[in-house]
Amino acid sequence: MRHRPLFRIALGLAALLVLAFLADRCWPLPPPPQYSPLVLAQDGTVLHAYLNPTQKWRMKTELPEITPALQAAIIAKEDRYFRYHLGVNPVAIVQAAGRNLLGHGRTTGASTITMQVARLLEPKERTFRNKLLEILRAGQLEAHFSKAEILQLYLNLVPYGSNIEGVKSAALLYFQQPPDYLSLAQTVTLAIIPNRPAGLVLGRDNAQIVRERNRWLRYFGRQKLFPAQDIADALLEPLDARRHPAPTLAPHLARRLVQSQPGAALVRSTLRPATQAKAENLARNYVRRLATLGISQAAVLVVNNQTHAVEAYVGSVDFQDNSTLGQVDGVRAVRSPGSTLKPLLYGLAFDRGLLTPKTVLPDVPTNFQGFRPENFDKHCQGEVTMERALTYSLNIPAVRVLAEVGVEKLTGTLRKAGFRQVARDAPRLGLSTILGGCGATLEELTGLYSALANGGRWQKLKIINEELKIDPTAAKKGTAAKPTRQSLIINSKFLLSEASAYLLTDILAQRTRPDLPIDAAAGRHLPRIAWKTGTSYGRRDAWSLGYNRQYTIGVWVGNFSGQGSPALTGADVASPLLFDLFNALAYNGAGDWFAPSASLDFRLVCAETGLVPGDNCPTQLLDYYLPGVSGGQRCQHQQEVLTSADGRYSYCRACAPASGYRRTLFPNVRPEVLAFRESQGLPTRRLPPHNPACRLVRGAEAAGTTGPEAAPLLAITSPAAHAEYVLNAAEKPQLLLSCAAAGEVHQVYWYVNDRFLQAAPATARVFFRPQPGEVKISCADDHGRTVNVRVLVREL
Repeated sequence: MRHRPLFRIALGLAALLVLAFLADRCWPLPPPPQYSPLVLAQDGTVLHAYLNPTQKWRMKTELPEITPALQAAIIAKEDRYFRYHLGVNPVAIVQAAGRNLLGHGRTTGASTITMQVARLLEPKERTFRNKLLEILRAGQLEAHFSKAEILQLYLNLVPYGSNIEGVKSAALLYFQQPPDYLSLAQTVTLAIIPNRPAGLVLGRDNAQIVRERNRWLRYFGRQKLFPAQDIADALLEPLDARRHPAPTLAPHLARRLVQSQPGAALVRSTLRPATQAKAENLARNYVRRLATLGISQAAVLVVNNQTHAVEAYVGSVDFQDNSTLGQVDGVRAVRSPGSTLKPLLYGLAFDRGLLTPKTVLPDVPTNFQGFRPENFDKHCQGEVTMERALTYSLNIPAVRVLAEVGVEKLTGTLRKAGFRQVARDAPRLGLSTILGGCGATLEELTGLYSALANGGRWQKLKIINEELKIDPTAAKKGTAAKPTRQSLIINSKFLLSEASAYLLTDILAQRTRPDLPIDAAAGRHLPRIAWKTGTSYGRRDAWSLGYNRQYTIGVWVGNFSGQGSPALTGADVASPLLFDLFNALAYNGAGDWFAPSASLDFRLVCAETGLVPGDNCPTQLLDYYLPGVSGGQRCQHQQEVLTSADGRYSYCRACAPASGYRRTLFPNVRPEVLAFRESQGLPTRRLPPHNPACRLVRGAEAAGTTGPEAAPLLAITSPAAHAEYVLNAAEKPQLLLSCAAAGEVHQVYWYVNDRFLQAAPATARVFFRPQPGEVKISCADDHGRTVNVRVLVREL
């Protein structure tokens, strides 16, 4: 019997707990507040802020931002027993009831911070019934949240007039500082306004706010809440507060991140505020100077090569300028990449052993199964080294190399590097891909060049700060926790070998090149970078992408409307901005440069072909190569020929006389190069006609070839094989017949549909009028070689 009262008490408490549990399930807490989406920089500062769905500035204050001074001021002013009660202060309720009923003293409501949170979460008319509901909600809040979380909710919901709610919103919009950077005077200012948000408006009632602030500062001083010197300094601090616009840096990235994480109050990006501000200002001021040239937009991406983090993201020069389509994100817009893919192509050729930097390539008009590329300046150089072909961005050599590497190999590598449009269009892409005949974005191209800066290793660029967690202490110092090496190799893909990546860097860092901006060396500090430019067809897009050890920067300049401009070239328009960006971000960054890969070595090569020297290669030079990978073909740029004593005829081994002949060296030039030289009036040297008394016909396999791949000794260069020609019958048009033949060929014979047409010199241009339908065209040389092409002729 003695334990019955205790049992009844325990039973009652259990019943109360069950009832509380059931009530909590039946009347759950209101949903969490809808915050203003904030995009944060790498150091935690706010880059961009948006209104919440109810069109209010309600920015979420994180627990580390609630400083001890802010906590002390709020608690001392609003609810000094906040840390001890369970949501309701019974003593305060009794005192308030007595004052209100007896009419003595100031009328109060005895609301605790927890009760105010309940009211702010569910705003209701102030009645006795609603006050009881607040009390119940306060107990519910105390059961679900810690004191720190309740205080955080309060500071996120308190009103500051107009559409501003929360201490972080007020701190940023009035003081342009986060809460944890405010002075004591500013902190107390924000602590006193929520009770009178309509009567104490910052920027309008500053004098009245100062008086109220100082009154509370003196009260806090009497309570020994803060050191006396801090109070004295705060009393002297002037109040220069007014409403400022919300932060709007990186609007394109901010929109992208907020759309990718709907409902998130805080999105942590990898951007650095100082880097972003510099990039935006440089791009904006630069494009202003281009307005007279009909150029209105630019986009910039800055990537940290060590972390693969994007540190600046400029989608356009003015997000609010609708006349130039400023809301288009130039970082993600799909455009023609121009010549910017050429380094990757040559790197693939290095890794397949097809080329080395000194390999000589033909640069002559060439028909690639109906595709006739032209160089940017419409001129050909005959033969060029691979490194010159890249630094001068020559189109014809690049198409020739792509034909050998394979379009599928190039597009497959681009797919690995995240080129989404290329992946979709891969089955339809051809040789024009290397000249910009595909779609790419600035983000994809910058990631590709960042892979070159990382030894050929590609990793997806990071715009969300997930792995680089910010320590609050480090954030105040402006530093971030460094990523581990293991975190950096996740999802890495090797596009090229480290050796090939270095060779490309060495070539792209050369400054003797045509895409160096006019007067660049004299007019500005030239950063030490490796860079490549590109210009799309119709001069609609100008590109310049560069890198050093620290950064990779991509620049696009043009018009989002797609309108071209005669001045729009990568060299003259995009590269100056690229150089300005490197000078602003890494002016003295040239000390740490790339070192050659251990898998590279040097060898002597023939200066005429870039191949391993043969017996007749007197001029030799050093060249990089990849041991065990690079081809070892020996040079045959000169061939020994047996000629008659007077030089009129040449002999083969079968018809050479026992005596009376000479051994003479003749150039062993590709037929197409020889034809080009003769067409340009350049000095050439053909072999003498073969001994007419010789009855043997030499096969093509006996002649030998030059260059990295076998070249035909006789080829029809016009018309194009399998081409369709639509002719106007009224104009009586004619088709051109031309060929490229070896140096030993002097005479060729043309046939149409197996009927003899005429004989002509090997370099002559022959015209004839074809009949409609399928036409077979044959060409035979004076050594018995024959080639054929078929074309389709239609008449209008």
